[in-house]
Amino acid sequence: MTRNVGTVARGVRCPIIRQGDNLSDIVVDSVIEAAKTDGFELGDRDVIGITESIVARSQGNYASIDAIGKDVKAKFGGETIGIIFPILSRNRFAICLKGMAMGAKKVVLMLSYPRDEVGNQLLTEDQLDDKGIDPYSTVLTLEKYRELFGQNIHPFTGVDYVDYYSEVIRSAGADVEIVFANHATEILNYTKNVINCDIHTRKRTSRILKAAGATVYGMDEILTESIDGSGYNTLYGLLGSNKSTEDSVKLFPNECTDLVYDIQDKLLKKTGKHIEVMVYGDGAFKDPVGQIWELADPVVSPAYTAGLEGTPNELKLKYLADNDFNDLSGEALREAISERIKSKDASLVGKMESEGTTPRRLTDLIGSLCDLTSGSGDKGTPIVLVQGYFDNYTNN
Repeated sequence: MTRNVGTVARGVRCPIIRQGDNLSDIVVDSVIEAAKTDGFELGDRDVIGITESIVARSQGNYASIDAIGKDVKAKFGGETIGIIFPILSRNRFAICLKGMAMGAKKVVLMLSYPRDEVGNQLLTEDQLDDKGIDPYSTVLTLEKYRELFGQNIHPFTGVDYVDYYSEVIRSAGADVEIVFANHATEILNYTKNVINCDIHTRKRTSRILKAAGATVYGMDEILTESIDGSGYNTLYGLLGSNKSTEDSVKLFPNECTDLVYDIQDKLLKKTGKHIEVMVYGDGAFKDPVGQIWELADPVVSPAYTAGLEGTPNELKLKYLADNDFNDLSGEALREAISERIKSKDASLVGKMESEGTTPRRLTDLIGSLCDLTSGSGDKGTPIVLVQGYFDNYTNN
Protein backbone atom coordinates (compact mmCIF):
# COMPACT_ATOMS: atom_id res chain seq x y z
CA MET A 1 0.00 0.00 0.00
CA THR A 2 1.28 3.48 -0.85
CA ARG A 3 1.88 5.66 2.17
CA ASN A 4 0.51 9.16 1.81
CA VAL A 5 2.02 10.78 4.91
CA GLY A 6 5.61 11.92 5.21
CA THR A 7 7.26 13.50 8.25
CA VAL A 8 5.19 13.64 11.45
CA ALA A 9 6.17 15.42 14.68
CA ARG A 10 4.34 14.54 17.88
CA GLY A 11 4.64 16.26 21.24
CA VAL A 12 4.79 13.62 23.99
CA ARG A 13 3.59 14.35 27.49
CA CYS A 14 5.53 13.21 30.51
CA PRO A 15 5.55 13.86 34.28
CA ILE A 16 6.91 17.15 35.60
CA ILE A 17 10.64 16.58 35.96
CA ARG A 18 12.43 17.22 39.23
CA GLN A 19 16.07 17.04 40.25
CA GLY A 20 17.26 13.47 40.61
CA ASP A 21 14.53 11.93 38.43
CA ASN A 22 15.63 9.08 36.18
CA LEU A 23 15.08 10.98 32.95
CA SER A 24 16.20 8.12 30.74
CA ASP A 25 13.49 5.79 32.05
CA ILE A 26 10.87 8.55 31.98
CA VAL A 27 11.55 9.37 28.32
CA VAL A 28 11.51 5.72 27.24
CA ASP A 29 8.34 4.89 29.17
CA SER A 30 6.55 8.07 28.01
CA VAL A 31 7.25 7.45 24.32
CA ILE A 32 6.24 3.78 24.48
CA GLU A 33 3.05 4.64 26.39
CA ALA A 34 2.20 7.39 23.88
CA ALA A 35 2.55 4.90 21.02
CA LYS A 36 0.14 2.53 22.77
CA THR A 37 -2.50 5.06 23.75
CA ASP A 38 -2.45 7.02 20.49
CA GLY A 39 -2.19 4.02 18.19
CA PHE A 40 1.05 4.48 16.27
CA GLU A 41 4.14 2.33 15.89
CA LEU A 42 7.75 3.24 16.48
CA GLY A 43 10.16 2.71 13.60
CA ASP A 44 13.84 2.57 12.78
CA ARG A 45 15.38 6.03 12.40
CA ASP A 46 12.60 7.76 14.27
CA VAL A 47 14.00 10.67 16.25
CA ILE A 48 13.27 11.53 19.87
CA GLY A 49 14.02 15.10 20.93
CA ILE A 50 14.24 16.03 24.61
CA THR A 51 14.14 19.69 25.55
CA GLU A 52 17.28 20.89 27.33
CA SER A 53 15.16 22.28 30.15
CA ILE A 54 14.12 18.92 31.58
CA VAL A 55 17.65 17.57 31.17
CA ALA A 56 19.07 20.43 33.23
CA ARG A 57 16.24 20.09 35.75
CA SER A 58 16.93 16.39 36.25
CA GLN A 59 20.63 17.20 36.68
CA GLY A 60 19.84 19.90 39.22
CA ASN A 61 21.98 22.28 37.20
CA TYR A 62 21.06 25.53 38.95
CA ALA A 63 23.10 28.43 40.27
CA SER A 64 22.33 31.44 42.46
CA ILE A 65 23.08 35.04 41.57
CA ASP A 66 25.43 34.98 44.56
CA ALA A 67 27.51 32.29 42.82
CA ILE A 68 27.60 34.35 39.62
CA GLY A 69 28.66 37.45 41.55
CA LYS A 70 31.37 35.56 43.42
CA ASP A 71 32.83 34.18 40.17
CA VAL A 72 32.78 37.62 38.51
CA LYS A 73 34.41 39.26 41.53
CA ALA A 74 37.14 36.63 41.60
CA LYS A 75 37.90 37.22 37.92
CA PHE A 76 37.88 41.04 37.95
CA GLY A 77 38.59 42.09 41.53
CA GLY A 78 35.23 43.69 42.30
CA GLU A 79 35.85 47.04 40.62
CA THR A 80 34.33 48.55 37.45
CA ILE A 81 33.43 46.08 34.70
CA GLY A 82 32.10 46.54 31.18
CA ILE A 83 29.25 44.27 30.18
CA ILE A 84 28.82 44.37 26.42
CA PHE A 85 26.46 43.08 23.73
CA PRO A 86 23.83 41.40 25.92
CA ILE A 87 20.56 40.22 24.43
CA LEU A 88 17.39 42.00 25.55
CA SER A 89 15.60 39.35 27.56
CA ARG A 90 14.04 39.19 31.01
CA ASN A 91 14.19 35.40 30.98
CA ARG A 92 17.57 34.91 29.34
CA PHE A 93 19.75 37.72 30.59
CA ALA A 94 18.33 39.95 33.31
CA ILE A 95 18.98 37.49 36.14
CA CYS A 96 22.53 36.89 34.86
CA LEU A 97 23.07 40.64 34.72
CA LYS A 98 22.03 40.98 38.34
CA GLY A 99 24.52 38.32 39.37
CA MET A 100 27.32 39.94 37.38
CA ALA A 101 26.57 43.34 38.91
CA MET A 102 26.83 41.83 42.39
CA GLY A 103 30.50 41.20 41.63
CA ALA A 104 31.34 44.83 40.76
CA LYS A 105 31.18 48.36 42.15
CA LYS A 106 30.15 49.82 38.81
CA VAL A 107 28.85 48.40 35.54
CA VAL A 108 29.29 50.10 32.20
CA LEU A 109 26.60 48.44 30.11
CA MET A 110 27.20 48.69 26.36
CA LEU A 111 24.18 47.83 24.24
CA SER A 112 24.34 47.12 20.52
CA TYR A 113 21.76 49.01 18.49
CA PRO A 114 19.29 49.12 16.78
CA ARG A 115 18.90 45.44 17.70
CA ASP A 116 20.64 42.87 19.82
CA GLU A 117 22.40 39.84 18.40
CA VAL A 118 19.25 37.73 18.13
CA GLY A 119 17.11 40.52 16.68
CA ASN A 120 15.33 41.99 19.70
CA GLN A 121 14.52 45.57 18.87
CA LEU A 122 15.92 48.48 20.86
CA LEU A 123 15.21 50.93 18.05
CA THR A 124 13.92 50.56 14.52
CA GLU A 125 16.01 51.15 11.43
CA ASP A 126 13.48 53.81 10.43
CA GLN A 127 14.20 55.73 13.64
CA LEU A 128 17.91 55.73 12.82
CA ASP A 129 17.26 56.86 9.26
CA ASP A 130 15.00 59.65 10.47
CA LYS A 131 17.73 61.02 12.74
CA GLY A 132 20.56 60.38 10.29
CA ILE A 133 22.37 58.02 12.67
CA ASP A 134 24.82 55.41 11.40
CA PRO A 135 24.93 52.79 14.19
CA TYR A 136 28.32 51.48 13.07
CA SER A 137 30.11 54.82 13.37
CA THR A 138 28.10 56.64 16.05
CA VAL A 139 28.48 56.04 19.78
CA LEU A 140 25.59 57.28 21.89
CA THR A 141 25.53 58.17 25.57
CA LEU A 142 22.33 57.56 27.49
CA GLU A 143 21.60 61.29 27.43
CA LYS A 144 22.02 61.51 23.64
CA TYR A 145 19.96 58.36 23.15
CA ARG A 146 17.07 59.83 25.15
CA GLU A 147 17.38 63.20 23.40
CA LEU A 148 17.15 61.56 19.96
CA PHE A 149 14.79 58.67 20.56
CA GLY A 150 13.09 59.13 23.93
CA GLN A 151 11.70 56.04 25.60
CA ASN A 152 11.41 52.91 23.47
CA ILE A 153 9.20 50.00 24.42
CA HIS A 154 9.90 46.50 23.11
CA PRO A 155 6.97 45.68 20.79
CA PHE A 156 6.37 42.20 22.23
CA THR A 157 7.30 42.48 25.92
CA GLY A 158 6.28 46.09 26.59
CA VAL A 159 9.58 46.70 28.38
CA ASP A 160 11.99 49.63 28.07
CA TYR A 161 15.14 47.53 28.37
CA VAL A 162 17.38 50.54 28.98
CA ASP A 163 15.47 51.46 32.13
CA TYR A 164 14.93 47.84 33.09
CA TYR A 165 18.58 46.79 32.86
CA SER A 166 19.67 49.96 34.66
CA GLU A 167 17.38 49.12 37.56
CA VAL A 168 18.56 45.49 37.62
CA ILE A 169 22.15 46.68 38.04
CA ARG A 170 21.27 49.21 40.74
CA SER A 171 19.26 46.59 42.63
CA ALA A 172 22.43 44.52 42.84
CA GLY A 173 24.22 47.38 44.58
CA ALA A 174 26.33 48.64 41.67
CA ASP A 175 26.48 51.99 39.91
CA VAL A 176 25.54 51.97 36.23
CA GLU A 177 26.48 53.83 33.08
CA ILE A 178 24.86 53.08 29.71
CA VAL A 179 26.48 53.43 26.30
CA PHE A 180 25.24 52.41 22.84
CA ALA A 181 27.85 51.14 20.37
CA ASN A 182 28.53 48.33 17.94
CA HIS A 183 32.32 48.07 18.10
CA ALA A 184 33.66 46.02 21.01
CA THR A 185 36.71 48.21 21.60
CA GLU A 186 34.53 51.21 22.49
CA ILE A 187 34.15 49.75 25.98
CA LEU A 188 37.88 50.23 26.56
CA ASN A 189 37.27 53.97 26.87
CA TYR A 190 35.51 53.14 30.14
CA THR A 191 37.24 50.04 31.54
CA LYS A 192 39.69 47.30 30.59
CA ASN A 193 37.68 44.64 32.45
CA VAL A 194 35.03 43.23 30.13
CA ILE A 195 32.38 40.52 30.04
CA ASN A 196 31.30 39.96 26.45
CA CYS A 197 27.78 38.59 26.40
CA ASP A 198 27.30 37.94 22.69
CA ILE A 199 26.52 34.34 21.86
CA HIS A 200 27.45 33.32 18.34
CA THR A 201 30.07 36.03 17.74
CA ARG A 202 31.69 35.67 21.16
CA LYS A 203 35.02 34.25 20.01
CA ARG A 204 35.66 37.11 17.59
CA THR A 205 34.65 39.71 20.16
CA SER A 206 36.96 38.18 22.75
CA ARG A 207 39.85 38.03 20.28
CA ILE A 208 39.46 41.70 19.32
CA LEU A 209 39.32 42.85 22.95
CA LYS A 210 42.27 40.76 24.07
CA ALA A 211 44.35 42.09 21.17
CA ALA A 212 43.53 45.60 22.45
CA GLY A 213 44.79 44.76 25.95
CA ALA A 214 41.55 44.02 27.77
CA THR A 215 40.92 41.43 30.46
CA VAL A 216 38.03 39.53 28.94
CA TYR A 217 35.70 36.73 29.96
CA GLY A 218 32.71 35.63 27.91
CA MET A 219 29.48 34.43 29.45
CA ASP A 220 30.69 30.99 28.43
CA GLU A 221 33.61 31.43 30.85
CA ILE A 222 31.55 32.26 33.93
CA LEU A 223 30.40 29.30 36.07
CA THR A 224 32.42 26.75 34.13
CA GLU A 225 33.00 25.06 37.47
CA SER A 226 31.00 24.87 40.67
CA ILE A 227 31.06 27.86 43.01
CA ASP A 228 30.23 26.78 46.58
CA GLY A 229 28.27 23.77 45.31
CA SER A 230 26.44 25.56 42.50
CA GLY A 231 25.63 24.08 39.14
CA TYR A 232 27.94 24.82 36.24
CA ASN A 233 28.57 24.12 32.57
CA THR A 234 32.08 23.26 31.50
CA LEU A 235 31.55 24.22 27.84
CA TYR A 236 29.08 27.10 27.92
CA GLY A 237 29.11 28.62 31.39
CA LEU A 238 26.15 30.99 31.66
CA LEU A 239 25.25 30.78 27.97
CA GLY A 240 21.94 29.04 27.41
CA SER A 241 20.76 29.71 30.95
CA ASN A 242 17.22 30.75 31.88
CA LYS A 243 15.66 32.43 34.87
CA SER A 244 14.56 29.89 37.47
CA THR A 245 13.62 32.10 40.43
CA GLU A 246 14.18 35.77 41.27
CA ASP A 247 17.66 34.90 42.51
CA SER A 248 18.72 31.81 40.53
CA VAL A 249 19.22 30.48 37.00
CA LYS A 250 18.82 27.10 35.38
CA LEU A 251 21.96 26.46 33.38
CA PHE A 252 22.28 24.74 30.01
CA PRO A 253 22.63 20.97 30.50
CA ASN A 254 26.15 19.98 31.35
CA GLU A 255 27.26 16.55 30.12
CA CYS A 256 24.33 14.73 28.49
CA THR A 257 25.85 12.55 25.76
CA ASP A 258 25.56 9.49 28.00
CA LEU A 259 21.85 10.25 28.40
CA VAL A 260 20.98 10.15 24.69
CA TYR A 261 22.85 6.87 24.17
CA ASP A 262 21.26 5.33 27.26
CA ILE A 263 17.79 6.19 25.93
CA GLN A 264 18.68 4.82 22.51
CA ASP A 265 19.93 1.56 24.03
CA LYS A 266 16.86 1.09 26.24
CA LEU A 267 14.50 1.72 23.33
CA LEU A 268 16.35 -0.80 21.18
CA LYS A 269 16.01 -3.43 23.91
CA LYS A 270 12.33 -2.69 24.55
CA THR A 271 11.09 -2.11 20.99
CA GLY A 272 13.71 -3.62 18.69
CA LYS A 273 13.92 -0.27 16.87
CA HIS A 274 17.05 1.81 16.33
CA ILE A 275 15.88 5.29 17.27
CA GLU A 276 18.00 8.42 17.17
CA VAL A 277 17.94 10.68 20.23
CA MET A 278 18.88 14.32 20.73
CA VAL A 279 18.69 17.04 23.36
CA TYR A 280 17.45 20.31 21.87
CA GLY A 281 17.24 23.91 23.00
CA ASP A 282 16.26 26.92 20.93
CA GLY A 283 15.56 26.32 17.27
CA ALA A 284 17.33 28.35 14.61
CA PHE A 285 14.75 30.37 12.70
CA LYS A 286 13.77 34.01 12.22
CA ASP A 287 10.42 35.65 12.91
CA PRO A 288 9.67 37.69 9.76
CA VAL A 289 7.54 40.21 11.68
CA GLY A 290 9.49 40.82 14.86
CA GLN A 291 12.85 40.04 13.20
CA ILE A 292 13.87 37.93 16.20
CA TRP A 293 16.17 34.96 15.75
CA GLU A 294 15.06 32.25 18.15
CA LEU A 295 18.55 30.88 18.76
CA ALA A 296 19.61 32.35 22.10
CA ASP A 297 21.25 29.08 23.12
CA PRO A 298 24.89 28.53 22.14
CA VAL A 299 23.89 25.50 20.04
CA VAL A 300 20.60 23.94 19.00
CA SER A 301 21.64 20.51 20.27
CA PRO A 302 24.25 19.92 22.99
CA ALA A 303 24.08 16.12 22.60
CA TYR A 304 22.81 13.67 20.00
CA THR A 305 23.36 10.12 18.78
CA ALA A 306 25.69 9.43 15.86
CA GLY A 307 22.93 8.92 13.28
CA LEU A 308 22.08 12.64 13.49
CA GLU A 309 25.52 13.79 12.39
CA GLY A 310 25.77 15.56 9.04
CA THR A 311 23.49 17.44 6.65
CA PRO A 312 20.60 16.35 4.38
CA ASN A 313 21.52 14.70 1.09
CA GLU A 314 18.40 15.40 -0.92
CA LEU A 315 17.38 16.03 -4.50
CA LYS A 316 15.09 18.93 -5.36
CA LEU A 317 11.97 17.31 -6.82
CA LYS A 318 10.74 20.43 -8.58
CA TYR A 319 14.14 20.85 -10.26
CA LEU A 320 13.95 17.30 -11.61
CA ALA A 321 10.35 17.75 -12.73
CA ASP A 322 11.02 21.09 -14.45
CA ASN A 323 14.35 20.19 -16.04
CA ASP A 324 15.45 16.56 -16.37
CA PHE A 325 11.93 15.15 -16.78
CA ASN A 326 9.92 18.08 -18.08
CA ASP A 327 8.57 15.94 -20.93
CA LEU A 328 7.06 13.36 -18.57
CA SER A 329 3.90 13.31 -16.47
CA GLY A 330 1.81 10.97 -14.38
CA GLU A 331 3.15 7.51 -13.62
CA ALA A 332 6.10 7.89 -15.99
CA LEU A 333 7.23 11.02 -14.10
CA ARG A 334 6.81 9.31 -10.74
CA GLU A 335 8.88 6.32 -11.80
CA ALA A 336 11.63 8.44 -13.36
CA ILE A 337 12.00 10.60 -10.25
CA SER A 338 11.88 7.53 -7.99
CA GLU A 339 14.70 5.89 -9.93
CA ARG A 340 16.79 9.07 -9.77
CA ILE A 341 16.34 9.21 -6.00
CA LYS A 342 17.31 5.56 -5.60
CA SER A 343 20.50 6.07 -7.61
CA LYS A 344 21.52 9.49 -6.23
CA ASP A 345 25.14 10.09 -5.24
CA ALA A 346 26.21 9.69 -1.65
CA SER A 347 27.09 13.39 -1.65
CA LEU A 348 25.14 15.93 -3.69
CA VAL A 349 27.20 18.93 -2.60
CA GLY A 350 27.55 21.31 -5.55
CA LYS A 351 25.12 19.41 -7.77
CA MET A 352 22.41 21.46 -9.51
CA GLU A 353 19.72 18.91 -8.74
CA SER A 354 20.16 19.60 -5.01
CA GLU A 355 20.08 23.38 -5.39
CA GLY A 356 17.54 24.94 -3.04
CA THR A 357 17.61 22.13 -0.46
CA THR A 358 18.29 23.42 3.04
CA PRO A 359 22.07 23.53 3.70
CA ARG A 360 21.91 23.10 7.46
CA ARG A 361 22.95 20.41 9.90
CA LEU A 362 20.42 17.72 10.68
CA THR A 363 20.49 18.56 14.38
CA ASP A 364 19.70 22.22 13.63
CA LEU A 365 16.82 21.31 11.34
CA ILE A 366 15.28 18.63 13.54
CA GLY A 367 15.95 20.63 16.71
CA SER A 368 14.10 23.60 15.21
CA LEU A 369 11.17 21.32 14.35
CA CYS A 370 11.16 19.98 17.90
CA ASP A 371 11.30 23.48 19.41
CA LEU A 372 8.33 24.63 17.32
CA THR A 373 6.39 21.48 18.20
CA SER A 374 6.95 21.55 21.95
CA GLY A 375 6.66 25.31 22.37
CA SER A 376 7.92 27.12 25.45
CA GLY A 377 4.76 27.47 27.49
CA ASP A 378 2.19 25.12 28.96
CA LYS A 379 1.81 22.44 26.27
CA GLY A 380 3.43 19.92 28.59
CA THR A 381 5.24 18.08 25.81
CA PRO A 382 8.99 18.39 26.49
CA ILE A 383 9.58 15.21 24.48
CA VAL A 384 9.04 15.25 20.73
CA LEU A 385 8.85 12.18 18.49
CA VAL A 386 9.70 12.84 14.85
CA GLN A 387 8.84 10.06 12.39
CA GLY A 388 9.55 9.80 8.69
CA TYR A 389 12.17 12.54 8.63
CA PHE A 390 14.70 10.37 6.80
CA ASP A 391 12.18 8.97 4.34
CA ASN A 392 11.90 10.20 0.77
CA TYR A 393 9.49 9.99 -2.16
CA THR A 394 10.33 6.32 -2.75
CA ASN A 395 9.50 5.04 0.74
CA ASN A 396 6.16 3.27 1.15
